[in-house]
Amino acid sequence: MPPRPAPDPAAGEPPADRDASVPGADPPDPPPPPALLPPREAVAAAQIHAPTRGNRRLESLLAAANADDQLKAWWHVAHVNATRLGMSDHSWVHVQIVVNIALRLFRLMQRRGIEPGMVADHGMRPHDAEVVIAAACLLHCVGMAIHRTDHEAFSLFLAADKVGALLADAYEEPERSVVVAEALGAIIGHRRRGEPLTLEAGIVRVADALDMAKGRSRVPFEAGRTNIHSLSAAAIDQVRIESGEDRAVRIEIDMNNSSGVFQVDELLATKLRGSGIEDHVEVVARIEGEHEKRLVPVFRL
Repeated sequence: MPPRPAPDPAAGEPPADRDASVPGADPPDPPPPPALLPPREAVAAAQIHAPTRGNRRLESLLAAANADDQLKAWWHVAHVNATRLGMSDHSWVHVQIVVNIALRLFRLMQRRGIEPGMVADHGMRPHDAEVVIAAACLLHCVGMAIHRTDHEAFSLFLAADKVGALLADAYEEPERSVVVAEALGAIIGHRRRGEPLTLEAGIVRVADALDMAKGRSRVPFEAGRTNIHSLSAAAIDQVRIESGEDRAVRIEIDMNNSSGVFQVDELLATKLRGSGIEDHVEVVARIEGEHEKRLVPVFRL
């Protein structure tokens, strides 16, 4: 594989990050996944950016993650293993996009007064729920550095001590251990049959599945792996996450080919169903291509 330039971490926020008060605005494309480089070079560019909106504890978490070379090394090896398996990007770029999507989903639900577990069950604040969500997103797929099979469980193995270390400056005990436990619950809950127990965990699960915009999942297709997985991934052009009317969140997916329905129904819908947030989310997928017979012009979940 010829080396590619490292992505610019300031290249813009992922699609889910734009302000919903600017409907129709076109967000910049996410940066490409990093090239496969020697470890020190590979982790040098890794920086997670997300709008913290005055949440000091979230700022502290992100600063700690951006200063942690061990965490960055796990992201790098996860990307290497994903490349070995012909999978889509699982580098820090994927992590940044998932963090941003998850925070956007949560904030849209907050506008509708939907209460997270950190508030309902622990008497803490919505800002603490944001920390739980971001911490889980930062470490949800580090287990890929070990193996794809059961990677969610391996993520728990690696995250068990790491989350507490990243939160050392943000919380004292016992609050720190509460946040750690809820973040670990969200990590294991993001798997297909993970049975999320909180709003935060359901959001992490769905946010992971929503990293599909702008060809983010096209790697297997471009490598010549022609099957329903690669074809459907290449069919997704754009994902928009907006405030809904009947539900808190409206997700609009633009497809260039009807094969994208597989990506939406078999992958996204599987993560959405049983997430605990399905009643708050509407998904509408539209086929924009003009060169095929439109058997399903609009697909709804």
